[in-house]
Amino acid sequence: MKIIAGSAAAASLGEMFPSLAQAELASQVPMRVVTQGPKHHWFGYYDKLEFDPTQRYLLSMEVDFEHRSPTPEDEITIGMIDLEDNDRWIPIGKTTAWGWQQGCMFQWIPGSKSKVIWNARGENNYISHIKDVFSGETKSIDSPIYTVSPTGKSAVTADFRRINDVRPGYGYTGFPDPFAEDLAPSDTGIFHIDLDSGETKMIISLEQIANMGTIPDQQPGIKHYFNHLLYNTDGSRFVFLHRWRYPNGSRKTRMITAKDDGTDIRIIDDNGMTSHFDWRDPNHILAWSDHEPLGRRFYLFEDANDGAITPVGEDVMKRDGHCTYLPDTDWILNDTYPDKNREQSIFLYHVPTGKTHEIGKVPSPKVYTGEWRCDTHPRHSPDGKLIVVDSPYKDQGRQLYLFDISGIVE
Repeated sequence: MKIIAGSAAAASLGEMFPSLAQAELASQVPMRVVTQGPKHHWFGYYDKLEFDPTQRYLLSMEVDFEHRSPTPEDEITIGMIDLEDNDRWIPIGKTTAWGWQQGCMFQWIPGSKSKVIWNARGENNYISHIKDVFSGETKSIDSPIYTVSPTGKSAVTADFRRINDVRPGYGYTGFPDPFAEDLAPSDTGIFHIDLDSGETKMIISLEQIANMGTIPDQQPGIKHYFNHLLYNTDGSRFVFLHRWRYPNGSRKTRMITAKDDGTDIRIIDDNGMTSHFDWRDPNHILAWSDHEPLGRRFYLFEDANDGAITPVGEDVMKRDGHCTYLPDTDWILNDTYPDKNREQSIFLYHVPTGKTHEIGKVPSPKVYTGEWRCDTHPRHSPDGKLIVVDSPYKDQGRQLYLFDISGIVE
């Protein structure tokens, strides 16, 4: 695998972003851009498997426009990059079920060296496809997916029609929410999908959760939905965000967990403000939240009723970001939203020492705002030594950057 290193990396960064020519990244972390225009490439959210188990193939989506919302007719190509063959682009399929922030939930099936899954639009509903990228064998499931279990055998999903109705950019265009007039419907919510048989069943309804526990700042007319589902590290439970929108457009959130079958539901963070998160292990979740006396910080939540809440990196991780644990959970990979210079930082936090290690900064021009912003959403390789981010590159729009962080984590 060829990665620009040393002085070459400095020259590359200097050419791309003159203001970053002296950045620490240029001299310490090898980097290269692995996709190129004229089409734009990105992967989207940070909690999906982008690398195959061998770390040779890297998944990506390809689109020929930016800076507007997708329409039902806008089709993107999904494919993979061969990192050992001059970053060759290999098309895999197409879809019209996608959004700027999370794409089409494109990811490798955990435990498989050849199968990927992504969401698509069927005749009457959203569906998903599973494809062997080498043999071409494909099967379809009559349901979309949101998060896939580490076992590779099951998935759970929220209702993308509902999400798009209340949070455009995270759902898909094409099918309206049939429960749009219902504030907390009993017939939609979270669904469990058996990836072998295709069997799908609802396991948690919006009505059920809306009536569970205490809703902070309860008001008439609030509209409930689910978003951001993620299995824990052994597939026994999953976390999801219960969100509601007020008539004035503002939103609040509770973080909730449940068993794979939707039972044993636990309200983990009920203060109304939970943002990005990741599982450290089967029983603990790192999440950005708001708790006294520190206020908004990252906290480690025990997955238990009235579980312990412990601040993490409170002196150095003072801004919300897309956090993930590396396979060695002594390290947290994170980023920031654009600062006053429209730069986004990518960094590592070392839990035992409490120190941060900057990987680099990438640009975020003002045109990348709102629904079609380009968050870096850093993702790591299976061995935790490579990371990939999405960011605009020169005049080519959003592309994929590959960083080698082995010099920091080894």
